[in-house]
Amino acid sequence: MSEEIPSVLRAMVMVSIAVLGLVTPAIGAESPIALVIHGGAGRIDRSQFDESRERDYRQALERALDAGHAILKGGGSSLDAVEAAIVSLEDSPMFNAGKGAVFTSEGKNELDASIMDGRNVEAGAVGGVTVVKNPIRAARAVMEKTPHVMLMGDGADKFARETGLDIVERSYFHTERRWNQWRKLRDKGFAPEVKPKPKKSAGRGGDGVADYLGTVGAVALDANGNLAAGTSTGGLTNKRFGRIGDSPIIAAGTYANNQTCGVSCTGHGEFFIRHVVAHDISARMEHGGRSLERAAREVVQEKLKAAGGAGGVIALDAKGNVVAEFNTAGMFRAWIDTRGRKKIAIFRQVD
Repeated sequence: MSEEIPSVLRAMVMVSIAVLGLVTPAIGAESPIALVIHGGAGRIDRSQFDESRERDYRQALERALDAGHAILKGGGSSLDAVEAAIVSLEDSPMFNAGKGAVFTSEGKNELDASIMDGRNVEAGAVGGVTVVKNPIRAARAVMEKTPHVMLMGDGADKFARETGLDIVERSYFHTERRWNQWRKLRDKGFAPEVKPKPKKSAGRGGDGVADYLGTVGAVALDANGNLAAGTSTGGLTNKRFGRIGDSPIIAAGTYANNQTCGVSCTGHGEFFIRHVVAHDISARMEHGGRSLERAAREVVQEKLKAAGGAGGVIALDAKGNVVAEFNTAGMFRAWIDTRGRKKIAIFRQVD
């Protein structure tokens, strides 16, 4: 009996300490980590993917996923993980961001990016940059080193130089694949369709969606319970010079709030801006009591479809629940959930 009393007292002391917040939970069960990324959505036709091409895309997604998740496993921040994953995707010529950016109607590359910190809802973005190797790094620098949220064009390029970010010649972004793609569409007189078309089946027909849609993004939950989200893109093929889509627009293409979720979008940017897609998902959770899964499904499959918008979202909530919702034929996506399970997918049917 005399031995039991001290053990009871010790237990009571430990409970009291925990209640006072003096014990930090061990990283693990109480502090899950998770990461989800995307490489764009569109009319991705499986018949156009031979074994080699599909393997290359999956490997590129896995590299980005592993780069971000390694940071989370080491106790790093969600912001660092998001940046690392997106940098990997920007450096790949396979995705419409960074090195693989598409061309504008003038035959140039103009890139956009944004990042958001769920701890304090601070954010940074750049639009229309032309010489910044990794626009996501510039977006983060805007957030952390200026009082602003967005810089664009020459001002953003100048800021990146002054901040010491990697600057490249404009020719760095020129890839033959994207150049030939642009010339083919230009010669056909093609221009991205961004006018609302209610009740249209988004991204299902032979509308060339796969030819010009594309973005990359990442959402992370770190061991401290902090969410972060980021998005980067080259925009729409043959877009009018100076056009800015949803990717650098906070609440439209990117949003993160520890109280609800982190979201990164991909698709027809104008529709995502008009319907404030990323924030709408968060708002439905906060004010409507929706789960992340239900909120994302309602916005992407109902609201966007009714407006004629094609695309998708990736998202994480504060518990690490993963969502990858899209209304197109496919979306390049990958994630590692809170249990360490890895999944990489391209087409609608998860394989």
